[in-house]
Amino acid sequence: MTTTVDARGLACPQPVIETRKAMQAADHIVTVVDSETSLTNVSRMAEKAGWHVSVVAEGDEFHIEMSKDDQTPAPDIQTESQAEAVSGPLVLVIQSDKMGRGDSELGDILIRGFFHTLGEVEPVPRTIIFFNTGVKLACQGSPVLEDLESLEDRGVQMLVCGTCLNYFGLTDELAAGQVSNMYDIAETMLNAGKVVNL
Repeated sequence: MTTTVDARGLACPQPVIETRKAMQAADHIVTVVDSETSLTNVSRMAEKAGWHVSVVAEGDEFHIEMSKDDQTPAPDIQTESQAEAVSGPLVLVIQSDKMGRGDSELGDILIRGFFHTLGEVEPVPRTIIFFNTGVKLACQGSPVLEDLESLEDRGVQMLVCGTCLNYFGLTDELAAGQVSNMYDIAETMLNAGKVVNL
């Protein structure tokens, strides 16, 4: 039986996320997209996972047909506990409420996409540290608040710089994570197996 994923009109990274979800329950999937970017991203993800991929173009749409090969070993995805057993916990550091340097509006779009995707990939970080303008992401009205709450539900610890919250007048606006201090932040970073700075 074929599972169809209609990803037309969905912004990155939704077509990949929806296809990955379908891959967990089906052996044959057709994802319908309407952009070459989505075509490339979905196809690459499926091929990386060991699936056979073929594409049929129909007008302005692409039908990406994917089938699981029983002979292909499952991709070696390292879980958080496996990673920690080797090197210690993964810590993600968020220094800004935008992703990348340059256009501010694009930075907003990218940070939303990043946090929405973060809940769909493995391993998730053990701890996320927010400082400077990054603390705004953990406050009321944040466009990624729902994603942060989902990560907290999965056990991800979130340390939010108290000095930064106070500086921006946001101490009473904190909606995800816990107010932290530089001692805890420094200790967490120094004891990490890997620190990823965004």
